Amino acid sequence: MSADPLLRTAATSPDAPHTSDPYRWLEDVSGDEALAWVRERNDEAHDALGGSRLDPTEAALREVLDSDDRIPDVSRIGDHLYNFWRDADHERGLWRRTTLESYRTDAPRWETVLDLDALADAEGESWVWHGASVLRPTPEQLAAGEPWRRALVDLSPGGSDADVTRELDLVEKRFVPPSEGGFRRPLAKGGLSWADEDTVYVFTDFGPGTMTPSGYPRIVKLWRRGTSMDDATVVYEGTDEDMYIMGSRSRTPGFERDVVRRSIAFYRSETSLVTDVGTPEQQLVRIDVPDSAEVGLHREWLLVELREDWAVGGRTHPGGSLLAAPLDAFLDGSRDLTVLFAPTPATSLAGATWTRHHLVLNVLDDVKNALHVLTPPDLAAGADGTDPWTRSELPLGGELLTVGVRAVSPVDGDDVWVTSSGYLAPSTLALATVVGPGTDPTEPEPLKSAPAFFDATGMVAEQHFATSDDGTRVPYFVVGSAELVRPTDPTAPGTAPTLLYGYGGFEIPLLPGYSGTAGRAWLARGGVRVVANIRGGGEYGPRWHQAALRENRHRAYEDLAAVARDVVARGITTHEHLGVQGGSNGGLLAGNMLTQYPELFGAVVIQVPLLDMQRYHHLLAGASWVAEYGDPDVPEDWEFLRTFSPYHLFDATREYPPVLFTTSTKDDRVHPGHARKMAAKMLAAGKDVTYYENIEGGHGGAANNAQAAHMSALAWTFLHERLA
Repeated sequence: MSADPLLRTAATSPDAPHTSDPYRWLEDVSGDEALAWVRERNDEAHDALGGSRLDPTEAALREVLDSDDRIPDVSRIGDHLYNFWRDADHERGLWRRTTLESYRTDAPRWETVLDLDALADAEGESWVWHGASVLRPTPEQLAAGEPWRRALVDLSPGGSDADVTRELDLVEKRFVPPSEGGFRRPLAKGGLSWADEDTVYVFTDFGPGTMTPSGYPRIVKLWRRGTSMDDATVVYEGTDEDMYIMGSRSRTPGFERDVVRRSIAFYRSETSLVTDVGTPEQQLVRIDVPDSAEVGLHREWLLVELREDWAVGGRTHPGGSLLAAPLDAFLDGSRDLTVLFAPTPATSLAGATWTRHHLVLNVLDDVKNALHVLTPPDLAAGADGTDPWTRSELPLGGELLTVGVRAVSPVDGDDVWVTSSGYLAPSTLALATVVGPGTDPTEPEPLKSAPAFFDATGMVAEQHFATSDDGTRVPYFVVGSAELVRPTDPTAPGTAPTLLYGYGGFEIPLLPGYSGTAGRAWLARGGVRVVANIRGGGEYGPRWHQAALRENRHRAYEDLAAVARDVVARGITTHEHLGVQGGSNGGLLAGNMLTQYPELFGAVVIQVPLLDMQRYHHLLAGASWVAEYGDPDVPEDWEFLRTFSPYHLFDATREYPPVLFTTSTKDDRVHPGHARKMAAKMLAAGKDVTYYENIEGGHGGAANNAQAAHMSALAWTFLHERLA
């Protein structure tokens, strides 16, 4: 077995937990013995699920993922719309651009800026796109007609979270080599962020002691073109206990600001403004809000989104509220805050999007969203910061549709991209202009509509509520054929193959949305799909999330079990025909369904999961999730962690439903050892276990559409064979 610094450190530490684990050797990600075990399991998975059973499903899914009729998601950069695109001919993808005029047509003329397949072939590396940031020219440069030229492109080998950054010239469409002063960041977790055309913020692995226990950057520096990264000037250095440090500069004309963000833990952070950055006179001014709050800056305005109650200025604002104040007045000590949103038992704030003159709020009401437009008082025209914001509605959307807006350019105008999607409604994209009260809104301009990838005739999507063990009402959605979803005799047991999906963590809501792959592979073949909005998620804001943290984690699992029982009680299916699926934190959820509620399910799919909750914080990015789950090195925490650690809850004498584990060797966020060890433990006990590990893919599981289709087809084939 190859040497692994993480394994070596843990094994020699007197405080290292669970050193007697017989499957610890599977944590050696790229060790010869561990990979031999993986390949053997992969061969078994293909023997069990492959061939004529798998191929038609995989081909159908690949057709969806590679379809030229998908909506190209675009971002405006200067005079162009940029899009990253994968299809059958471009597995790794193209970064390309067109004009709005051309985009409006049925066949836009695309110009390739960067071909990742050609780059991968030339360099012998399986590059995966991680995104790009483009430097906004100064007003003087824009007035002179200079183009948007400088981009920082992030590329990952195989899909890992660790990536490299390279400077790309958008005019010449080539990487700027270091010999010409081009910025290049070596492989690590971190990034570069533009300060100006000759300076970037760099936060990355600078050597021993410069990364946090979670494996993220602890130091941010200012790096000037033509110098070595090692000689960059330190702007801020976090502590050994921090999670992530980064820096950036807002280049909005007239409101240029340098900002350092210090992530202390997953839900605790500090935001500071930096003056005279990179000079001996440099100073950091912290924005004095609770460290659990999220801070947003737009022109002269400060937004504060609360996760917890905040008593300030003679008032107590509840967690989940959104507050606003003029930034300069706040920094000078004023605490006159305007309430832009306050939650109710049924409502929460899902997002807030600035345009040049307006703020669009996305509000959930029992997991159904609505958009509201807020217009701030004009401070430049002499308005007071405490003057009321005007409010109006943005009447978009429909029943069980998720509608979202994204500013075309929050610096330059009030146009927004409007997307809509529902379980049975394919995605659409429109262009709209946000206006304030007193101005008649214009009709959104339809731009693109995705095709229907499956026949939804006779299908319905409905919302129901289950009652959890403590009496909490838990919403969930059911999608499928009306005759299956609405049985005429609920007392007669249904036999529809039904898949229950959940996540329940990190304040992430699960909202209605179209999935061509799930439609083709499951709904169109007579399956029913159930999506549960359990505690731990963000469907009802911070309170819904916080209700299932740490010692209260069991509530998320009780919620999902309640939904499973409710679906059966409605006569839709039986427990033998009900499956459950989850990935990442949802993989931990599915693992607990397997080990705590095996009688409720006929099959379980567990993807890129956490499962060993005694070791998770020692593996890759696990230390960053202690605020969510607890610290197993603290005896009091381990007492509750052990109650939802599937690896420790497994009982070899108990009966379990068939289970499929999938993960990725390249996942450097959630360690593949979780899935490997759990599968090995269950196989040794003679349980029905199928295991597949993709050699690439990162935490997303797949590095390209072919891999995504293959892994997805394995899961759907497994579920059909076990549940149908």
